[in-house]
Amino acid sequence: MSPIKVVVHGALGRVGREVVIALCQQTDLQLVGAVDLKATQNSLPLPDDSGEVPLSASLDDVLAQCQPEVLVDFTLAPAVMPTARLAAERGVNLVIGTTGLKAEDIDELERLSQVHQIGIVVAPNFALGAVLMMHLAKIAAKYFDYAEIIELHHHRKADAPSGTALSTARAMVAAKGKPFNLPEQKQAYPSRGEQIDGVTIHSVRLPGFLAHQEVIFGGAGQTLSIRHDTISRECFMPGVMMAIKEVARRRGLIYGLDALLGL
Repeated sequence: MSPIKVVVHGALGRVGREVVIALCQQTDLQLVGAVDLKATQNSLPLPDDSGEVPLSASLDDVLAQCQPEVLVDFTLAPAVMPTARLAAERGVNLVIGTTGLKAEDIDELERLSQVHQIGIVVAPNFALGAVLMMHLAKIAAKYFDYAEIIELHHHRKADAPSGTALSTARAMVAAKGKPFNLPEQKQAYPSRGEQIDGVTIHSVRLPGFLAHQEVIFGGAGQTLSIRHDTISRECFMPGVMMAIKEVARRRGLIYGLDALLGL
């Protein structure tokens, strides 16, 4: 069976570089092209010294030249929908790890997958540990009435709260079946963070952090904390590789890595 042909959009970024390295370690996946707005040359040397692949700032040119089966996108939110529309028109499946997408973007991605009969995986977090943290938070949500989330990321992260924190809060509320209670306080404080149906989210942005999240549940005389720490971006790669392999044989929109894990 031939390897699945993959193009990476955002290949020169921090996560994109990790995706390139991981793809070169797979026998059933093949990196055939790379796209990045910062591209200054027309080829990308492969990290395993096996050769090079076309590199361009033009997604259209790379898709036409390389004819991939899957496009992996780790860029910025404003670039996702133009990228998705172009890829969908060419019948290319999509794995999207870019965060900050709006509800209307997700709706359009679902329409694109149906109209063009392609698979699209959108995941706010590809770290398997983070996905399990969210799953455990959904289980705990049924038994507590109070909850808050602290998420800590590097200072260059473009969005706040993080996509993972927002997804976690919404999943907790859905699992509980109703909003969480807000602790009583005499007045509203702007420093208390953003609220999602009673779940207050606190965002920290500082040099030294990569990606971390703690979900704290509170009840009479007790608290429960569920925390995940991303030590390096390498932890995203097993999830990304799994998504590439799955999306090539599926149709429709799949939101969240938990759907691929059967959680």
